[in-house]
Amino acid sequence: MKASKLALFVAALAFAPVGGMLHADLKSAINEHDLGKRSKLALENAAACVKAAREAYQHGDDAGLKAAASEIEESVGLAWDSLQSTGKNPRSSPKWFKQAEITTRDLLKKLDTLQHDLAFEERPVLEKAKARTQKVHDDLLLGLMEGKHK
Repeated sequence: MKASKLALFVAALAFAPVGGMLHADLKSAINEHDLGKRSKLALENAAACVKAAREAYQHGDDAGLKAAASEIEESVGLAWDSLQSTGKNPRSSPKWFKQAEITTRDLLKKLDTLQHDLAFEERPVLEKAKARTQKVHDDLLLGLMEGKHK
């Protein structure tokens, strides 16, 4: 009897809506008071959303794919806004900035691979998320290399 309940619970988790579970992670990132950690949590959520987008595409869930792409964009934006809100110079305090730069670079690679795996007519779904991630990555890299303008 217990085994059947466990199997039912596992099956329910497997078919749970992906977007709802991921959005909860973004809310936990928003609730983080440490801005550096908030940035890290938001980027971790973005990486999870890339995986969710791939799974949604493999299951033919267009709405899930669009929701995941939108959440990637939100997560990357939250990470960037959090880092900007620290008021720190990326060159003199690079810890969170460099970590975010590396993570966004990895996200760009994963997004590019996913976009190439999508059917041609579905590729534009990821354009906004990819463009936002590229912009944040470029700004992070510029800040780390150049520092703040005085």
